[in-house]
Amino acid sequence: MSDSARNAIFKAIEESTPEPPASDAEILQQAQALLADPDSVRPSRSTDDVVDAFMNRVNGPKVAAKCTRIRNLKDLPDCVASILSQRSTNLAITLQPDQQLSALNWAEAGINMDSDLDDGAAVTMALWGVAETGSVVVHSGEHSPILMHFLPAVSIVAVPASHLLWHLEDYAFAARQTGNKIPRNACLITGASGTTDIEGSLVTGAHGPGELHIVVVDSAS
Repeated sequence: MSDSARNAIFKAIEESTPEPPASDAEILQQAQALLADPDSVRPSRSTDDVVDAFMNRVNGPKVAAKCTRIRNLKDLPDCVASILSQRSTNLAITLQPDQQLSALNWAEAGINMDSDLDDGAAVTMALWGVAETGSVVVHSGEHSPILMHFLPAVSIVAVPASHLLWHLEDYAFAARQTGNKIPRNACLITGASGTTDIEGSLVTGAHGPGELHIVVVDSAS
């Protein structure tokens, strides 16, 4: 590239760059203007029920995942057994080391346990779900190994209905309200791992789980 062409590009960038705000007060004023009416820039809602909105989004054509709903957490083993029964091969599950999950009666549902995550099935808990994108939110921690969401072939994630949020920014507010320390990893998972690099066709399982099943739990009791 010649010097004249390079200089022309940089000049165009400089001329198109807006002038920075003159003061902190002006920056605050602009931020407050953006927040004055957030609904004006948010997508319209097709329903007033956040659970329905979340499930419709997950089960829709743009998110490579499936979502079902159960009344309480004790129904989760039977729900997981039903999900796994639809597969041609039997998979044992690896449980997130969460007290709520380990207390459930998995043996009665006919589910075997396995400590090997690779190409198996993992059952985990999400902290929140986001209806706008059909995402689940997980934080790394002592009882939440983040690799449980990356290594298995089948990821089954339970999320409390009371923790479903309308928008991504609602997650930021909810996380701050908990008062917990900032996690080392915070992951927003939207659908199964996939790529469209191969002839423009969606291929799942490219660099993570090939299947994502989300289970909305109405009650933890």
